[in-house]
Amino acid sequence: MASSRERERFDEDLHIRPLRDGKVASTFSFTTLLQDASPRDPLSLAYDDESQHYTLFPLALGQILRTYAITELHLALNAGKWRYESWGFPEEPGVGTGAELWAWMGDGASTTIDERWQGLRNALAGLFCASLGSMDDQRTTSPFLTFTPEGSLPNATLPYRLRHATLPSEHVCTENLTPFLKLLPCKSLSGLARLLNPHRLFDADWHGMSVHVTWREGQGVEVRLIFQTVIDPIRNSGGKRRDWSFESLFGRVVENRCPVATTSRVRIQLPSEETYAILPDPTSNADNIATYDTSVGQDPLDVSMRWPEEYAFQYQITALDLPEIPLTPLTLQRTLIGSSQAQGQLSIVIQNTLSSQIQTIYLETMPWLVQLYIHTLQIHCNGVQRNDLISNLSYTPSVPHARPAILQSVLTLPPKSTLRLTFDITKSFLRYTEHPPDAQRGWDLPPAVFVPIISVGNRSDVLPRLYTPTLLVDLATPDFSMPYNVIILSCTLMTLIFGSIFNLLTRKFVIVDLKQGKEQKGS
Repeated sequence: MASSRERERFDEDLHIRPLRDGKVASTFSFTTLLQDASPRDPLSLAYDDESQHYTLFPLALGQILRTYAITELHLALNAGKWRYESWGFPEEPGVGTGAELWAWMGDGASTTIDERWQGLRNALAGLFCASLGSMDDQRTTSPFLTFTPEGSLPNATLPYRLRHATLPSEHVCTENLTPFLKLLPCKSLSGLARLLNPHRLFDADWHGMSVHVTWREGQGVEVRLIFQTVIDPIRNSGGKRRDWSFESLFGRVVENRCPVATTSRVRIQLPSEETYAILPDPTSNADNIATYDTSVGQDPLDVSMRWPEEYAFQYQITALDLPEIPLTPLTLQRTLIGSSQAQGQLSIVIQNTLSSQIQTIYLETMPWLVQLYIHTLQIHCNGVQRNDLISNLSYTPSVPHARPAILQSVLTLPPKSTLRLTFDITKSFLRYTEHPPDAQRGWDLPPAVFVPIISVGNRSDVLPRLYTPTLLVDLATPDFSMPYNVIILSCTLMTLIFGSIFNLLTRKFVIVDLKQGKEQKGS
């Protein structure tokens, strides 16, 4: 990889867009490009790597990429539920709840793909202080149809393999944000990263951070660090106004620019049918987007936006009025039906909101503790059973204590239709040592993933991935209070027995004459 300062480029960008429910979505993007660089050839892993010298490129991450010859890497840590129907598509599609990690690696090295995948998980777990080491073989799959490379793959003659894993129960907190900021050349001391205040970010309705490493032919290796939030200014203002500013959203302002940033800009999405006021005046204004170049001004930048004619914000579309107009072509609903701890049914409802036909790639990953029966699959379109709407079906059954089940298929949704898929499932009976510490809470199931494909003439447009919310499955759980009761009873009996024997062995018993004692007292 490159080592000179002239071959490294750092850009930062902040995109803010008001949402129709009064919330504000913010996307911080920090991009570092190592020009004229290429990923390490996996065939060279048997030899010592050449020295690497970086100025702007994150050294800690670069060492991991070189050690395991990673061609493409994507890591996302999210908390909350992304509401597609109210917020639309996010800037970065990886918004599944919990942790998600997937990587493309070239085969043929001295170490196997699985060994390098294990080392990558453990290295990233230590770097970002996350539980990524728990993404073992029981959570790892290879859904190559859903997660295609976002960059280029060098050396077309070399076979490449995909590894993907999710951890829906992973939480995101300050200990993950701190190493994230350390990967930036200016840390959080200057530039747009100064706005990443953990006290405000982790109080948001939704927040997530992601790391993307891709190789683009003719450009180099690119690292994008993304942080997304959805903040509710109405809640912060006492439930009245949706006015916002940098100070009210993040508790900070942009005091000075990052000196090594080639470009640093703030983009504000402006309403098209509402009266608003934005201060200060933007550097440029085009296509309803106000742009601020933070490298031009010298004073601290605190962008504010308000609606002067609006006394109190009211959500215009409610359940009593017209149905809410969805912002995505598909609306998804995924539920577990049945109260039994042994059997149940998985239901997926997909609604096509467009007046044209849509095809979507459907990915379902189910851990081995929930058995999915593919022969029970039933498809109903607008209440009528249709078996011709599914194609390219591939199913890999799960192996207990070894690997999860993976289902990939292509679904065809007619215009303005509702498709419902149902599967019968059974829930495994686990050993008492396999239950988590909070066994009564249940197990989190990974979200299902959909990739819509819209055909326009002779061209097919692939839309960003859609994630369903995670599910919580209730398994048969033993009464873990019984060992506690046995311990208490055993300790009580041992105490009584030991105390009695100890008294007999240590106490001295003598005969006291009470009459003689009374005579001596009377005299």
